[in-house]
Amino acid sequence: MATSIVRDSATSYHAQALAELRKESLDLFNRLHSIAEDTEFVNSVHNHYEDIPIIPNLRCGAWYVNPCAISEQPAYFKSTDGHFNNWSFNLRRPNIHLLDAIDRCKGLIIVDSTRAGKRIPDALSKTVPLWCAVINRAIKAKYRIQDHWDTSLYTPPGVVSAQEHSQIEHKLDHWANQLLHSTYSLPTLERPLRPLWITPASESWPRVFEAEKRTFHPVICVSASRQVEDGLERRTNGFAYVQGSGDDHELWGQGLTPSIFWQHKERLLFSKRYDLQDLVTELVSTKPSDGGHHYNSNSSTPVGHVQGRIVICLVSELPIPSIEDKSLVSASNSTAYVVISENTPTPTEQRNPATCDDLVNAVLRLHLPPGKRGQHTFLDSVLPQSLPFIDAHLARGNDSTIYICCDTGKDASVGVALTALQLFFDDEGLYVPDTERAARLSKPSKKSISKRLQWIISSRVQANPSRATLKRVNEFLMTPASFRKESVSRVQGKLETSTPGVERG
Repeated sequence: MATSIVRDSATSYHAQALAELRKESLDLFNRLHSIAEDTEFVNSVHNHYEDIPIIPNLRCGAWYVNPCAISEQPAYFKSTDGHFNNWSFNLRRPNIHLLDAIDRCKGLIIVDSTRAGKRIPDALSKTVPLWCAVINRAIKAKYRIQDHWDTSLYTPPGVVSAQEHSQIEHKLDHWANQLLHSTYSLPTLERPLRPLWITPASESWPRVFEAEKRTFHPVICVSASRQVEDGLERRTNGFAYVQGSGDDHELWGQGLTPSIFWQHKERLLFSKRYDLQDLVTELVSTKPSDGGHHYNSNSSTPVGHVQGRIVICLVSELPIPSIEDKSLVSASNSTAYVVISENTPTPTEQRNPATCDDLVNAVLRLHLPPGKRGQHTFLDSVLPQSLPFIDAHLARGNDSTIYICCDTGKDASVGVALTALQLFFDDEGLYVPDTERAARLSKPSKKSISKRLQWIISSRVQANPSRATLKRVNEFLMTPASFRKESVSRVQGKLETSTPGVERG
Protein backbone atom coordinates (compact mmCIF):
# COMPACT_ATOMS: atom_id res chain seq x y z
CA MET A 1 0.00 0.00 0.00
CA ALA A 2 2.78 2.40 1.01
CA THR A 3 4.73 1.49 -2.14
CA SER A 4 1.68 2.29 -4.27
CA ILE A 5 1.27 5.69 -2.63
CA VAL A 6 4.95 6.53 -3.19
CA ARG A 7 4.70 5.41 -6.85
CA ASP A 8 1.58 7.53 -7.42
CA SER A 9 3.22 10.50 -5.74
CA ALA A 10 6.32 10.15 -7.94
CA THR A 11 4.17 9.89 -11.07
CA SER A 12 2.23 12.98 -10.09
CA TYR A 13 5.43 14.91 -9.39
CA HIS A 14 6.88 13.84 -12.75
CA ALA A 15 3.72 14.96 -14.56
CA GLN A 16 3.81 18.34 -12.81
CA ALA A 17 7.47 18.77 -13.72
CA LEU A 18 6.76 18.01 -17.39
CA ALA A 19 3.84 20.44 -17.37
CA GLU A 20 6.05 23.15 -15.88
CA LEU A 21 8.75 22.49 -18.49
CA ARG A 22 6.19 22.75 -21.28
CA LYS A 23 4.81 25.98 -19.83
CA GLU A 24 8.29 27.50 -19.70
CA SER A 25 9.14 26.30 -23.21
CA LEU A 26 6.06 28.01 -24.64
CA ASP A 27 6.59 31.21 -22.65
CA LEU A 28 6.78 34.17 -25.03
CA PHE A 29 9.39 36.02 -22.95
CA ASN A 30 11.67 32.97 -22.85
CA ARG A 31 11.30 32.35 -26.57
CA LEU A 32 12.13 35.88 -27.72
CA HIS A 33 15.17 36.20 -25.45
CA SER A 34 16.41 32.77 -26.54
CA ILE A 35 16.10 33.84 -30.18
CA ALA A 36 18.00 37.04 -29.41
CA GLU A 37 20.82 35.01 -27.84
CA ASP A 38 21.01 32.75 -30.89
CA THR A 39 21.08 35.69 -33.29
CA GLU A 40 24.33 36.85 -31.67
CA PHE A 41 25.92 33.54 -32.65
CA VAL A 42 24.52 33.81 -36.19
CA ASN A 43 25.89 37.35 -36.49
CA SER A 44 29.35 36.16 -35.44
CA VAL A 45 29.31 33.50 -38.17
CA HIS A 46 28.24 36.04 -40.78
CA ASN A 47 30.99 38.44 -39.69
CA HIS A 48 33.56 35.65 -39.98
CA TYR A 49 32.54 34.85 -43.57
CA GLU A 50 31.78 38.43 -44.48
CA ASP A 51 32.09 37.95 -48.26
CA ILE A 52 29.45 35.19 -48.32
CA PRO A 53 25.74 36.18 -48.27
CA ILE A 54 23.49 34.86 -45.52
CA ILE A 55 19.87 33.70 -45.85
CA PRO A 56 17.35 31.98 -43.59
CA ASN A 57 15.84 28.59 -44.26
CA LEU A 58 12.14 29.21 -43.96
CA ARG A 59 10.24 29.13 -41.82
CA CYS A 60 12.23 28.74 -38.60
CA GLY A 61 15.44 30.35 -39.85
CA ALA A 62 13.70 33.67 -40.45
CA TRP A 63 13.73 34.39 -36.69
CA TYR A 64 17.54 34.28 -36.57
CA VAL A 65 18.62 36.41 -39.55
CA ASN A 66 18.15 40.17 -39.67
CA PRO A 67 16.24 40.98 -42.90
CA CYS A 68 18.59 43.95 -43.39
CA ALA A 69 21.47 41.48 -43.85
CA ILE A 70 19.62 39.45 -46.47
CA SER A 71 20.32 40.32 -50.10
CA GLU A 72 19.04 37.09 -51.65
CA GLN A 73 15.83 35.07 -51.62
CA PRO A 74 15.42 32.71 -48.62
CA ALA A 75 15.83 28.94 -48.84
CA TYR A 76 12.98 26.44 -48.66
CA PHE A 77 14.52 23.17 -47.42
CA LYS A 78 12.23 20.99 -45.32
CA SER A 79 13.42 18.64 -42.60
CA THR A 80 10.81 16.10 -43.70
CA ASP A 81 12.72 15.66 -46.97
CA GLY A 82 15.65 14.49 -44.86
CA HIS A 83 13.80 12.27 -42.39
CA PHE A 84 15.00 8.69 -42.21
CA ASN A 85 13.63 6.57 -45.04
CA ASN A 86 11.76 9.61 -46.39
CA TRP A 87 14.70 11.26 -48.15
CA SER A 88 13.69 13.28 -51.18
CA PHE A 89 14.83 15.85 -53.70
CA ASN A 90 11.42 17.45 -53.77
CA LEU A 91 10.52 19.09 -57.08
CA ARG A 92 7.99 21.21 -55.22
CA ARG A 93 10.94 22.74 -53.34
CA PRO A 94 13.84 22.62 -55.84
CA ASN A 95 15.56 25.81 -54.55
CA ILE A 96 16.97 26.40 -58.05
CA HIS A 97 16.73 30.13 -57.34
CA LEU A 98 19.70 29.82 -54.95
CA LEU A 99 22.13 28.74 -57.67
CA ASP A 100 22.53 32.16 -59.25
CA ALA A 101 23.42 33.73 -55.90
CA ILE A 102 25.80 30.89 -55.00
CA ASP A 103 27.66 31.15 -58.29
CA ARG A 104 27.74 34.93 -58.27
CA CYS A 105 28.88 35.23 -54.64
CA LYS A 106 31.01 32.04 -54.59
CA GLY A 107 29.06 30.55 -51.71
CA LEU A 108 26.09 30.87 -49.36
CA ILE A 109 25.28 30.70 -45.63
CA ILE A 110 21.95 29.05 -44.74
CA VAL A 111 20.57 29.44 -41.21
CA ASP A 112 18.10 27.16 -39.46
CA SER A 113 17.48 25.75 -36.00
CA THR A 114 16.10 22.67 -34.27
CA ARG A 115 14.44 21.76 -31.02
CA ALA A 116 15.65 19.47 -28.23
CA GLY A 117 17.27 16.18 -29.13
CA LYS A 118 19.46 17.28 -32.08
CA ARG A 119 22.41 19.54 -32.76
CA ILE A 120 21.51 20.08 -36.41
CA PRO A 121 18.05 19.99 -38.05
CA ASP A 122 17.52 17.32 -40.70
CA ALA A 123 17.05 20.12 -43.24
CA LEU A 124 20.73 21.05 -42.82
CA SER A 125 22.24 17.65 -42.05
CA LYS A 126 20.53 15.71 -44.87
CA THR A 127 18.18 17.74 -47.11
CA VAL A 128 20.79 20.36 -48.06
CA PRO A 129 23.60 17.79 -48.55
CA LEU A 130 21.51 15.60 -50.86
CA TRP A 131 20.38 18.77 -52.70
CA CYS A 132 24.02 19.77 -53.29
CA ALA A 133 24.91 16.32 -54.59
CA VAL A 134 21.87 16.14 -56.90
CA ILE A 135 22.55 19.61 -58.31
CA ASN A 136 26.19 18.71 -58.94
CA ARG A 137 25.24 15.47 -60.73
CA ALA A 138 22.50 17.10 -62.80
CA ILE A 139 24.77 19.95 -63.93
CA LYS A 140 27.58 17.55 -64.80
CA ALA A 141 25.18 15.50 -66.93
CA LYS A 142 23.44 18.45 -68.57
CA TYR A 143 26.59 20.32 -69.56
CA ARG A 144 28.67 17.16 -70.11
CA ILE A 145 31.47 18.30 -67.85
CA GLN A 146 34.52 16.11 -68.48
CA ASP A 147 36.97 17.63 -66.00
CA HIS A 148 36.96 16.66 -62.34
CA TRP A 149 33.60 17.71 -60.94
CA ASP A 150 32.85 16.55 -57.43
CA THR A 151 29.48 14.77 -57.25
CA SER A 152 30.06 13.09 -53.87
CA LEU A 153 27.55 13.17 -51.05
CA TYR A 154 28.85 14.95 -47.93
CA THR A 155 27.03 14.63 -44.60
CA PRO A 156 28.09 15.82 -41.10
CA PRO A 157 30.14 13.20 -39.21
CA GLY A 158 28.50 11.95 -36.02
CA VAL A 159 25.09 13.14 -37.16
CA VAL A 160 24.34 10.93 -40.17
CA SER A 161 25.31 7.26 -39.87
CA ALA A 162 27.34 5.50 -42.55
CA GLN A 163 24.34 3.29 -43.31
CA GLU A 164 21.97 6.22 -43.81
CA HIS A 165 24.60 8.05 -45.86
CA SER A 166 24.88 5.02 -48.15
CA GLN A 167 21.11 4.68 -48.52
CA ILE A 168 20.78 8.33 -49.55
CA GLU A 169 23.71 8.01 -51.95
CA HIS A 170 22.00 5.22 -53.89
CA LYS A 171 19.09 7.55 -54.73
CA LEU A 172 21.08 10.52 -56.01
CA ASP A 173 21.26 9.57 -59.70
CA HIS A 174 17.52 8.93 -59.82
CA TRP A 175 16.78 12.35 -58.32
CA ALA A 176 19.23 14.03 -60.69
CA ASN A 177 17.48 12.39 -63.64
CA GLN A 178 14.09 13.61 -62.38
CA LEU A 179 15.45 17.14 -62.11
CA LEU A 180 16.86 17.00 -65.65
CA HIS A 181 13.48 15.92 -67.00
CA SER A 182 11.55 18.62 -65.15
CA THR A 183 10.66 22.05 -66.53
CA TYR A 184 13.22 23.80 -64.29
CA SER A 185 16.09 25.57 -66.00
CA LEU A 186 19.48 24.60 -64.56
CA PRO A 187 22.14 27.32 -64.84
CA THR A 188 25.83 26.61 -65.26
CA LEU A 189 28.04 26.74 -62.17
CA GLU A 190 31.70 27.72 -62.07
CA ARG A 191 32.36 25.14 -59.34
CA PRO A 192 30.47 22.28 -57.67
CA LEU A 193 28.60 22.80 -54.40
CA ARG A 194 29.80 21.44 -51.07
CA PRO A 195 27.98 21.66 -47.73
CA LEU A 196 29.79 22.59 -44.51
CA TRP A 197 28.36 22.80 -40.97
CA ILE A 198 28.64 25.11 -37.98
CA THR A 199 26.83 24.87 -34.62
CA PRO A 200 27.35 26.69 -31.30
CA ALA A 201 29.20 23.53 -30.14
CA SER A 202 31.70 23.65 -33.03
CA GLU A 203 35.24 23.87 -31.66
CA SER A 204 36.49 25.31 -34.93
CA TRP A 205 34.80 26.62 -38.05
CA PRO A 206 35.47 25.37 -41.59
CA ARG A 207 38.32 27.15 -43.35
CA VAL A 208 37.17 28.74 -46.57
CA PHE A 209 39.80 30.08 -48.94
CA GLU A 210 39.53 33.38 -50.78
CA ALA A 211 36.91 33.25 -53.51
CA GLU A 212 39.33 32.94 -56.43
CA LYS A 213 41.22 30.06 -54.76
CA ARG A 214 38.20 27.89 -53.91
CA THR A 215 37.72 24.55 -55.66
CA PHE A 216 34.05 24.41 -54.64
CA HIS A 217 31.22 26.76 -53.69
CA PRO A 218 30.72 26.40 -49.90
CA VAL A 219 27.14 26.05 -48.70
CA ILE A 220 27.63 26.77 -45.00
CA CYS A 221 24.81 25.29 -42.91
CA VAL A 222 24.44 27.13 -39.58
CA SER A 223 22.38 25.56 -36.81
CA ALA A 224 21.63 28.61 -34.67
CA SER A 225 20.60 27.08 -31.34
CA ARG A 226 22.71 25.50 -28.65
CA GLN A 227 21.79 21.91 -27.79
CA VAL A 228 20.73 21.76 -24.14
CA GLU A 229 19.36 19.00 -21.93
CA ASP A 230 15.55 18.69 -22.17
CA GLY A 231 15.69 21.61 -24.63
CA LEU A 232 15.59 24.16 -21.79
CA GLU A 233 18.28 25.81 -19.66
CA ARG A 234 17.83 28.60 -17.13
CA ARG A 235 19.85 31.77 -17.48
CA THR A 236 20.99 34.09 -14.71
CA ASN A 237 19.55 37.14 -16.47
CA GLY A 238 15.89 36.30 -15.92
CA PHE A 239 14.81 33.88 -18.64
CA ALA A 240 14.95 30.19 -19.49
CA TYR A 241 16.82 29.40 -22.71
CA VAL A 242 14.66 27.34 -25.09
CA GLN A 243 16.49 25.44 -27.83
CA GLY A 244 15.05 26.07 -31.30
CA SER A 245 12.71 28.79 -30.07
CA GLY A 246 11.81 29.94 -33.59
CA ASP A 247 10.22 26.60 -34.45
CA ASP A 248 6.40 26.31 -34.73
CA HIS A 249 5.74 29.92 -33.77
CA GLU A 250 1.98 29.40 -34.13
CA LEU A 251 2.13 27.54 -30.79
CA TRP A 252 3.72 30.35 -28.81
CA GLY A 253 3.92 33.55 -30.87
CA GLN A 254 0.36 34.85 -30.34
CA GLY A 255 0.35 36.16 -33.90
CA LEU A 256 3.95 37.41 -33.84
CA THR A 257 5.94 36.74 -37.02
CA PRO A 258 9.65 37.09 -37.84
CA SER A 259 9.05 40.29 -39.80
CA ILE A 260 7.22 41.93 -36.87
CA PHE A 261 9.91 40.71 -34.45
CA TRP A 262 12.74 42.25 -36.45
CA GLN A 263 10.89 45.54 -37.01
CA HIS A 264 10.25 45.94 -33.27
CA LYS A 265 13.08 43.86 -31.80
CA GLU A 266 14.31 46.48 -29.31
CA ARG A 267 10.82 47.20 -27.93
CA LEU A 268 10.08 43.50 -27.56
CA LEU A 269 13.34 42.63 -25.83
CA PHE A 270 13.26 45.61 -23.45
CA SER A 271 9.65 44.94 -22.48
CA LYS A 272 9.02 43.54 -19.00
CA ARG A 273 7.65 39.99 -18.88
CA TYR A 274 4.25 41.16 -17.59
CA ASP A 275 3.96 43.84 -20.33
CA LEU A 276 5.08 41.67 -23.24
CA GLN A 277 1.77 40.05 -24.14
CA ASP A 278 -0.01 43.41 -24.40
CA LEU A 279 2.80 44.76 -26.58
CA VAL A 280 2.61 41.78 -28.92
CA THR A 281 -1.17 42.13 -29.17
CA GLU A 282 -0.71 45.79 -30.11
CA LEU A 283 1.95 45.06 -32.75
CA VAL A 284 0.05 42.17 -34.31
CA SER A 285 -3.24 44.10 -34.49
CA THR A 286 -1.64 46.96 -36.43
CA LYS A 287 0.31 44.76 -38.85
CA PRO A 288 -1.37 43.56 -42.07
CA SER A 289 -0.99 39.89 -42.96
CA ASP A 290 2.11 39.26 -45.06
CA GLY A 291 2.45 35.51 -44.81
CA GLY A 292 4.96 35.90 -41.98
CA HIS A 293 8.03 37.02 -43.93
CA HIS A 294 9.07 40.12 -45.84
CA TYR A 295 12.21 39.92 -47.94
CA ASN A 296 12.97 41.11 -51.43
CA SER A 297 10.40 38.60 -52.65
CA ASN A 298 8.57 40.95 -55.05
CA SER A 299 4.96 41.77 -54.30
CA SER A 300 3.52 40.20 -57.44
CA THR A 301 4.84 37.44 -59.65
CA PRO A 302 3.88 36.94 -63.31
CA VAL A 303 4.06 33.28 -64.31
CA GLY A 304 6.73 33.37 -67.00
CA HIS A 305 5.71 30.20 -68.83
CA VAL A 306 2.40 31.82 -69.83
CA GLN A 307 3.91 35.20 -70.73
CA GLY A 308 2.76 36.75 -67.45
CA ARG A 309 -0.94 36.46 -68.21
CA ILE A 310 -1.46 35.02 -64.73
CA VAL A 311 0.05 36.90 -61.78
CA ILE A 312 0.20 35.63 -58.19
CA CYS A 313 0.46 37.94 -55.18
CA LEU A 314 -0.52 38.78 -51.62
CA VAL A 315 -3.88 40.38 -50.84
CA SER A 316 -2.13 42.98 -48.66
CA GLU A 317 0.05 44.09 -51.57
CA LEU A 318 -2.73 44.73 -54.07
CA PRO A 319 -3.79 48.36 -54.61
CA ILE A 320 -7.33 47.70 -53.34
CA PRO A 321 -7.97 49.24 -49.93
CA SER A 322 -11.71 48.90 -50.45
CA ILE A 323 -14.19 47.42 -52.88
CA GLU A 324 -15.09 50.90 -54.09
CA ASP A 325 -11.53 51.66 -55.18
CA LYS A 326 -11.62 52.36 -58.92
CA SER A 327 -7.82 52.17 -59.30
CA LEU A 328 -8.09 48.53 -60.26
CA VAL A 329 -9.91 49.13 -63.50
CA SER A 330 -7.67 50.04 -66.39
CA ALA A 331 -8.90 52.04 -69.31
CA SER A 332 -8.66 49.02 -71.60
CA ASN A 333 -10.30 46.76 -69.01
CA SER A 334 -7.56 44.20 -69.71
CA THR A 335 -6.73 43.47 -66.05
CA ALA A 336 -8.92 41.58 -63.60
CA TYR A 337 -8.44 40.41 -60.01
CA VAL A 338 -9.41 37.34 -58.02
CA VAL A 339 -9.14 38.17 -54.32
CA ILE A 340 -9.30 35.17 -51.96
CA SER A 341 -9.26 36.07 -48.29
CA GLU A 342 -10.46 35.13 -44.85
CA ASN A 343 -11.35 38.80 -44.46
CA THR A 344 -13.68 38.92 -47.45
CA PRO A 345 -17.27 39.23 -46.17
CA THR A 346 -19.19 35.98 -45.84
CA PRO A 347 -22.33 35.55 -47.99
CA THR A 348 -24.66 36.93 -45.31
CA GLU A 349 -22.47 40.00 -44.78
CA GLN A 350 -21.90 41.01 -48.38
CA ARG A 351 -23.43 44.08 -49.89
CA ASN A 352 -25.46 44.16 -53.07
CA PRO A 353 -23.05 44.11 -56.03
CA ALA A 354 -25.44 46.34 -57.96
CA THR A 355 -24.01 49.28 -56.01
CA CYS A 356 -20.67 48.73 -57.75
CA ASP A 357 -21.78 48.73 -61.41
CA ASP A 358 -18.78 50.75 -62.52
CA LEU A 359 -16.46 47.95 -61.36
CA VAL A 360 -18.52 45.00 -62.56
CA ASN A 361 -16.35 42.17 -63.92
CA ALA A 362 -13.08 43.72 -62.73
CA VAL A 363 -12.81 42.10 -59.31
CA LEU A 364 -14.00 38.77 -57.95
CA ARG A 365 -13.86 38.57 -54.16
CA LEU A 366 -14.11 35.17 -52.51
CA HIS A 367 -14.35 34.30 -48.84
CA LEU A 368 -12.08 31.46 -47.67
CA PRO A 369 -12.38 30.50 -43.98
CA PRO A 370 -9.37 28.98 -42.21
CA GLY A 371 -8.93 25.34 -41.30
CA LYS A 372 -10.90 22.37 -42.57
CA ARG A 373 -13.90 24.52 -43.46
CA GLY A 374 -11.63 26.40 -45.84
CA GLN A 375 -10.61 23.18 -47.59
CA HIS A 376 -14.21 22.38 -48.43
CA THR A 377 -14.93 25.98 -49.42
CA PHE A 378 -11.90 25.96 -51.72
CA LEU A 379 -13.19 22.91 -53.60
CA ASP A 380 -16.91 23.64 -53.58
CA SER A 381 -16.92 27.42 -53.95
CA VAL A 382 -13.58 29.10 -54.69
CA LEU A 383 -12.57 26.93 -57.67
CA PRO A 384 -16.01 26.74 -59.34
CA GLN A 385 -16.50 30.51 -59.05
CA SER A 386 -13.02 31.72 -59.90
CA LEU A 387 -12.33 29.61 -63.00
CA PRO A 388 -15.19 30.85 -65.25
CA PHE A 389 -14.25 34.39 -64.21
CA ILE A 390 -10.58 33.80 -65.10
CA ASP A 391 -11.44 32.13 -68.41
CA ALA A 392 -13.77 34.96 -69.44
CA HIS A 393 -11.03 37.54 -68.93
CA LEU A 394 -8.28 35.53 -70.58
CA ALA A 395 -10.54 35.13 -73.63
CA ARG A 396 -10.65 38.91 -74.13
CA GLY A 397 -7.27 38.94 -75.84
CA ASN A 398 -3.56 38.30 -75.51
CA ASP A 399 -3.04 41.48 -73.46
CA SER A 400 -5.48 40.45 -70.73
CA THR A 401 -3.97 39.68 -67.31
CA ILE A 402 -5.42 38.02 -64.20
CA TYR A 403 -4.08 38.78 -60.72
CA ILE A 404 -4.82 35.93 -58.31
CA CYS A 405 -4.11 36.74 -54.67
CA CYS A 406 -4.63 35.25 -51.22
CA ASP A 407 -3.65 36.15 -47.66
CA THR A 408 -0.28 34.37 -47.84
CA GLY A 409 0.42 34.68 -51.57
CA LYS A 410 1.60 31.07 -51.65
CA ASP A 411 -1.29 28.70 -50.99
CA ALA A 412 -4.88 29.28 -52.15
CA SER A 413 -3.81 31.71 -54.90
CA VAL A 414 -1.31 29.12 -56.16
CA GLY A 415 -4.01 26.45 -56.13
CA VAL A 416 -6.37 28.56 -58.23
CA ALA A 417 -3.58 29.57 -60.63
CA LEU A 418 -2.49 25.93 -60.98
CA THR A 419 -6.02 24.84 -61.85
CA ALA A 420 -6.37 27.63 -64.42
CA LEU A 421 -3.05 26.72 -66.02
CA GLN A 422 -4.22 23.13 -66.39
CA LEU A 423 -7.65 23.95 -67.79
CA PHE A 424 -6.88 26.87 -70.10
CA PHE A 425 -3.24 26.52 -71.25
CA ASP A 426 -1.52 23.87 -73.35
CA ASP A 427 1.84 22.23 -72.55
CA GLU A 428 3.65 25.09 -74.30
CA GLY A 429 2.01 27.70 -72.07
CA LEU A 430 -0.37 29.07 -74.72
CA TYR A 431 -3.96 30.02 -73.89
CA VAL A 432 -6.44 27.76 -75.67
CA PRO A 433 -9.92 29.16 -76.46
CA ASP A 434 -12.89 27.15 -75.29
CA THR A 435 -13.82 26.04 -78.83
CA GLU A 436 -10.39 24.44 -79.36
CA ARG A 437 -9.86 22.71 -76.02
CA ALA A 438 -11.32 19.34 -76.95
CA ALA A 439 -8.77 19.01 -79.75
CA ARG A 440 -5.72 20.73 -78.23
CA LEU A 441 -5.80 19.99 -74.50
CA SER A 442 -5.02 16.57 -73.07
CA LYS A 443 -6.81 15.12 -70.08
CA PRO A 444 -5.40 16.38 -66.74
CA SER A 445 -2.94 13.97 -65.14
CA LYS A 446 -0.63 14.05 -62.14
CA LYS A 447 2.26 14.60 -64.54
CA SER A 448 0.64 17.57 -66.31
CA ILE A 449 -0.44 19.13 -63.01
CA SER A 450 3.07 18.71 -61.60
CA LYS A 451 4.51 20.33 -64.72
CA ARG A 452 2.33 23.41 -64.30
CA LEU A 453 3.17 23.65 -60.61
CA GLN A 454 6.81 23.74 -61.68
CA TRP A 455 5.97 26.65 -63.99
CA ILE A 456 4.64 28.55 -60.98
CA ILE A 457 7.56 27.69 -58.67
CA SER A 458 10.06 28.66 -61.37
CA SER A 459 8.62 32.18 -61.27
CA ARG A 460 7.48 32.44 -57.66
CA VAL A 461 9.91 30.56 -55.44
CA GLN A 462 7.87 31.24 -52.29
CA ALA A 463 4.88 29.36 -53.73
CA ASN A 464 4.16 26.60 -51.23
CA PRO A 465 0.65 25.17 -51.58
CA SER A 466 -0.36 22.89 -48.74
CA ARG A 467 -1.02 19.20 -49.21
CA ALA A 468 -4.72 19.91 -48.63
CA THR A 469 -4.81 22.56 -51.37
CA LEU A 470 -3.05 20.30 -53.88
CA LYS A 471 -5.38 17.45 -52.97
CA ARG A 472 -8.40 19.66 -53.69
CA VAL A 473 -6.90 20.81 -56.98
CA ASN A 474 -6.35 17.21 -58.04
CA GLU A 475 -9.84 16.28 -56.92
CA PHE A 476 -11.35 19.13 -58.92
CA LEU A 477 -9.32 18.44 -62.05
CA MET A 478 -9.75 14.67 -61.95
CA THR A 479 -13.51 14.96 -61.63
CA PRO A 480 -15.32 14.19 -64.92
CA ALA A 481 -15.77 17.36 -66.97
CA SER A 482 -19.55 16.93 -67.18
CA PHE A 483 -19.85 16.90 -63.42
CA ARG A 484 -17.50 19.87 -63.13
CA LYS A 485 -19.57 21.93 -65.59
CA GLU A 486 -22.70 20.97 -63.70
CA SER A 487 -21.08 22.16 -60.48
CA VAL A 488 -20.04 25.46 -62.07
CA SER A 489 -23.53 25.94 -63.54
CA ARG A 490 -25.13 25.48 -60.13
CA VAL A 491 -22.82 28.08 -58.62
CA GLN A 492 -23.40 30.52 -61.48
CA GLY A 493 -27.14 30.09 -61.06
CA LYS A 494 -26.84 31.04 -57.43
CA LEU A 495 -24.67 34.02 -58.34
CA GLU A 496 -27.43 35.43 -60.48
CA THR A 497 -29.84 35.38 -57.55
CA SER A 498 -28.06 35.76 -54.22
CA THR A 499 -24.32 36.01 -55.05
CA PRO A 500 -23.31 33.53 -52.32
CA GLY A 501 -19.66 33.64 -51.27
CA VAL A 502 -18.73 36.26 -53.84
CA GLU A 503 -18.86 39.98 -54.31
CA ARG A 504 -18.27 41.27 -57.80
CA GLY A 505 -16.68 44.65 -57.62
